[in-house]
Amino acid sequence: MAERMRVAVVGSGGREHALATVLGRTADVLVTPGNPGIPGSVVTDPESLGPDVVDLVVVGPEAPLVDGLADRLRAGGQRVVGPGADGARLEGSKAWMKELFVDAGIPTARHQAFTDVEPALGFLDTLGDLFVIKTDGLAAGKGVVVTESRREAADTIREYLSGAAFGDAGRRIVIEEGLTGPELSVFALSDGRRAVPMGAARDHKRIGDGDTGPNTGGMGAFSPVPGCGDDLVEAIMDTAIEPTVAALAARGIDYRGFLFCGLMLTPEGPKVLEYNVRFGDPEAQVVLPRFTGDLAALLAAAADGNLGGATTSFDDGAAVTVVCAAPGYPTAPVLGTPITGLADAAAVDGVQVFCAGVAADPDVPGGLVTAGGRVLAVTGQGPDVATARRRAYEAVGHVVFDGMQVRTDIALSGL
Repeated sequence: MAERMRVAVVGSGGREHALATVLGRTADVLVTPGNPGIPGSVVTDPESLGPDVVDLVVVGPEAPLVDGLADRLRAGGQRVVGPGADGARLEGSKAWMKELFVDAGIPTARHQAFTDVEPALGFLDTLGDLFVIKTDGLAAGKGVVVTESRREAADTIREYLSGAAFGDAGRRIVIEEGLTGPELSVFALSDGRRAVPMGAARDHKRIGDGDTGPNTGGMGAFSPVPGCGDDLVEAIMDTAIEPTVAALAARGIDYRGFLFCGLMLTPEGPKVLEYNVRFGDPEAQVVLPRFTGDLAALLAAAADGNLGGATTSFDDGAAVTVVCAAPGYPTAPVLGTPITGLADAAAVDGVQVFCAGVAADPDVPGGLVTAGGRVLAVTGQGPDVATARRRAYEAVGHVVFDGMQVRTDIALSGL
């Protein structure tokens, strides 16, 4: 019997819990720093994870990629899934990303980048009735304002460029025309020359039912998305993802890792909103459980630059994830609140509970307390979206912590 691969997942959230769970089907997995709800969590220096320790490192979050963690690991001879700092600019600088879109002919919204207030305000006057303002740098999924109010757009521009909202990440901004249509997230895995599809999902960004309130990192997701089948995914691979990999390679960037392509399905056709350089959260929690192959072997092939002939497949069922968020999220989440009911939630048929913002406290029942804005991602699976959704919400009904925020309309549009 072949020896199982040793894989390390870097990160501490629900995405990393999902990655570790699916990788664990065929590999031995450790997660660093992880959290007390993720089995195999070990707090260690990721840069100590050389080939003598593990066979593959999968970097979950964007910040260490932008900081060059993958470069340093590769310099030590390690196989890594995750781009170097050069490729991570796709997420680290939205202005740079948009320049690449233009060079590669990738369909996207009309846009412009600014560092000064007055020219930015002038550009607003050239747009229609929907404005999108984004920090150029990383803002943990929160540096985006979409508004029909010119006054709110102008106030956001002043707040971002002053550094008051996101510090240096906001001192350069990208302003875009607002696009209309349903959103879609398409995932792919690249080995630097080729890319294979890794599924599609739709998430729910705003905190409240009916897509109300401020944007968050994501309050839930579902997969597959009705009307967005393999033909559409292949079209997006052809018009967006593969040209992106080629454009990166033309710039001398050997991109080995995930690509998260966020799109708007406009009346004129799909347009790319942005890329992330890692798997999505909470999208990973609905896409990865449906993956039917050997994820460890596939990721190792990408890290080796050898995806030639690789294919991917997903089960015929559906998955729905509902996020349980702390009170005060997304602006000021309340931490340290005891969490109970996780075992009962996980016991619901077809349900997995992925832990994100949790910490250990041996003095409370259950031993866990809230330690972040998005505390848990509860994923239900079933033969269809309706069944998966019912199971997810049944499980959420067992979870208890004071002030828990849960949207009640996740995946309703998928029914």
